[in-house]
Amino acid sequence: MRIRLCLAALSLAGGAGLATLSAPTAAAATCTDIDVVAARGTFEPGTLGTVVGDPVYAALQKKLTGKSLSSYKVDYPADLSLTSAAQGNLNLVSHVMSQASTCPNQRFILVGYSQGANVVDNSIGISSAGALVGSPIVATIPAALAPRVTAVLLFGNPIRAQGKSVTGTYQSRTIDFCAKGDPVCVNGGDDVLAHLGYSADADAAATFAAGRV
Repeated sequence: MRIRLCLAALSLAGGAGLATLSAPTAAAATCTDIDVVAARGTFEPGTLGTVVGDPVYAALQKKLTGKSLSSYKVDYPADLSLTSAAQGNLNLVSHVMSQASTCPNQRFILVGYSQGANVVDNSIGISSAGALVGSPIVATIPAALAPRVTAVLLFGNPIRAQGKSVTGTYQSRTIDFCAKGDPVCVNGGDDVLAHLGYSADADAAATFAAGRV
């Protein structure tokens, strides 16, 4: 089933013709030390996402034993519609702003897989327009809150197939995994199964984040 869904995603080049969107209401979590905000991939099941979000959160719990953690699943369709990534972009930014206001000492780790990486990219000011299931930027985390985003963990990031990457403010806090042959993040890649193997990078991603908390 995952292979079929991945192939469906590969058939779409998203980005154009966005409708006017309103931001969904982001539910506030408790005031933990760190809020892990995860945007799942297209049609990905699981609490935060079976391929990336769930294993990464479990790994972070092991690495950050001296910190209290909460998690937030970005509320967006994660489907093949042209507005999907934009809705995720709005919801992620809304959630971070709400949490930052409610919990002034809370920090954030952003996690994005596949289309979810587009959501995170847009939210930190790197446009995914023209990328697979991407969209133009519709909201960004305010500059005043940028220091509270301690790490950005990306997997199978579609903008990499365009020759793009995270630059600027968040560059040193970002790790961006792209498996060899993954057609979502490698231009000309032909190994669909490579896009489904990122749970193997969960420990490395958590280690990277722990070094920046």
